[in-house]
Amino acid sequence: MTIAAATLFAVNGAVSKIALDASDIGTLRWTELRSTGGFVGLAIGLAIVAPRRLRIGTRRELGRLAFYGIVGFMLVQWLYFVAIDRLPIGIGLLFEFTAPVLIALWARFAWHEPVRRRVWPALGLVVAGLALVAQIWDGLTLDGVGVVAGLLAAVALAIYYLMGERLVERRDPISVVCFGLGFASLGWAALLPWWSFPTEALRVSVELPHGLFTVSVGSLALWGVVFGTIVPFSLSIGALRHLPVTTVGIVATFEPVAAAVVAWVWLGEALVAVQIVGGVVVLLGIVLAETSR
Repeated sequence: MTIAAATLFAVNGAVSKIALDASDIGTLRWTELRSTGGFVGLAIGLAIVAPRRLRIGTRRELGRLAFYGIVGFMLVQWLYFVAIDRLPIGIGLLFEFTAPVLIALWARFAWHEPVRRRVWPALGLVVAGLALVAQIWDGLTLDGVGVVAGLLAAVALAIYYLMGERLVERRDPISVVCFGLGFASLGWAALLPWWSFPTEALRVSVELPHGLFTVSVGSLALWGVVFGTIVPFSLSIGALRHLPVTTVGIVATFEPVAAAVVAWVWLGEALVAVQIVGGVVVLLGIVLAETSR
């Protein structure tokens, strides 16, 4: 489930890049559209199929869901966009995906949960592999604000998994994602009112790479809502019912590798040899983490 979610997120990155390059929606508006569309789709589905799942028992639970939505669904994406606006995308991903290190440290020292020793070399392999993929030695002068944003994105991503693990103990994963996207949508609506949304941009036509066919930006947005938001978020949260959060967090680092492969195959962004080696190192870390259960 986690690998499927990471793959869908990776594909959605390429889809979003095509849409954003073809229109003037902007990254923040695109994220707002994904969050709100995902919430509306899940809320309607649950209201028809299982309305009881939309009930919230206590004010404390409401507060936790609101915090989870703002931090785990809204801030993760926003901080990531700030980071890649000031840093190369690979470097931004590297900082954000240090989250598994934070997850393991929190599980070990805050929750006092047993974490087998092989998790630590697995984390080392993941971070080293991502460093190779990002080529951090390639004469980069890192922007301070970008670095801080990337590290804060890692904190927010760690909270996404840690809180998600606790929330799915009492609620089903689909309703957790629904409420998370709902509160994220409220946050975006407060910052970027919907009445000023550039709806005309959704009607722009764009030709997919390799001359496959021509679609509208609105069609790509629909893909982003369903297969880039609803399905992968539901899978990633649902996986927390089957795997420890430490393992899920590490396996999720497959996303940068999958994104690089998708960009290579579909967008023609070729990988150099050292990046391929880095991807293999990340995969080795994921396998080692899986066997540490």
